[in-house]
Amino acid sequence: MGRRKLVVGNWKMNGLRAQLGAAYAIDAIATQHPDAEVGLCIPATLLSEAKAGVKAIFIGAQDCHMNENGAHTGCLSAAMVKEAGASWVIVGHSERRGDQHESSADVAAKALAARAAGLKVILCLGESLETRDSGKASEFVLGQLSDSLPDGASADWLSIAYEPIWAIGTGRIPTMEQIAEIHGDIRGALRQALGAEQADAMRLLYGGSVNAANAREIFALEDVDGGLVGGASLKADSFGPIIEAAA
Repeated sequence: MGRRKLVVGNWKMNGLRAQLGAAYAIDAIATQHPDAEVGLCIPATLLSEAKAGVKAIFIGAQDCHMNENGAHTGCLSAAMVKEAGASWVIVGHSERRGDQHESSADVAAKALAARAAGLKVILCLGESLETRDSGKASEFVLGQLSDSLPDGASADWLSIAYEPIWAIGTGRIPTMEQIAEIHGDIRGALRQALGAEQADAMRLLYGGSVNAANAREIFALEDVDGGLVGGASLKADSFGPIIEAAA
């Protein structure tokens, strides 16, 4: 389908100004691999300074609120993170669904708010180990997709990230067959929801212990269009090979 590979680092709650050198080093690597689209979703405190210092990569936020403003202490609206330098935002990451008890309806509302503010969106899905072992991984993930997919979803602003919760930061990954199956199921569900043209243009990312050793094999799978990368994105020497694999 000619979908350009997309590789996004999620720094989570990591990074002070002293670590911005890693972002700039990653940016330098990305300039050498223009065939892949590369971004870093970093703490909100670093958005403005990071945006000013990069050339090849995009800077994204890790979350936004679904409301434009109001009495939401400690929260940031989509317009706020955009003004700070973000052009993308992650919504529905399993750590927010779990730790902050966000529902799929919340995730859909956040995606719509981000779109209204002019941000592109990475929408996350993923099952627990218990769900995987019960044989209901695909059923669960497709249910999340159905409940989280925002109205008007289209490939020009939305990407989907499949992140098996049990693989995030553990070093464990599903088999290549399991990754391919889930991504194929997601693509099929998107065809039913959005039509073949939009579904076949939308980029599907894999997340969950992506590293230099496995990235090339994962990215070669038919319906995998890149990765959402956690710990390996914190340093250029570990994220660089993943960028190279995507390119």
